[in-house]
Amino acid sequence: MDQEGMAERTPWEIVLPDESATEDLGRFLAEILRPGDLVALSGGLGGGKTTLARAIIREIVGDPELEVPSPTFTLVQPYEGRNGQAVVHADLYRLRGPDELVELGFDEMTERAIALVEWPDRLPPRHGPTLAIDLSLKPEFGDDARLVRLIGGGGLGGRL
Repeated sequence: MDQEGMAERTPWEIVLPDESATEDLGRFLAEILRPGDLVALSGGLGGGKTTLARAIIREIVGDPELEVPSPTFTLVQPYEGRNGQAVVHADLYRLRGPDELVELGFDEMTERAIALVEWPDRLPPRHGPTLAIDLSLKPEFGDDARLVRLIGGGGLGGRL
């Protein structure tokens, strides 16, 4: 198996000691993401999914103070980054069914955008560059510590 194939299958596990480290990871990831990429953010409530998404969006937009609300009630929130690069932040927790994604125009909105999706298990199967990120609280490493597991697919593993 070539190195690219190995990178696609090898999970990366990182302990993030606090929220600041989660934001640092988001800024790093923003540098390697490209239009058409899907970042699938999984983990329990309070695991850091929105914190990570906010850091990615702020870095792509180029505004560290940008107000980035959780899209819990709007379901999908688009942003325009530097150089016109589109970013879509979606929280599918309240999604009632796949028809709702069609009504929202999700496919059209994310076709040429970086898509950050919380609760991605509610998405239909997808092909293409995907970065699966699972965040879990790890109090044994500190009060605000999280374990992050990253798995890249469709070429994203090689970029990590």
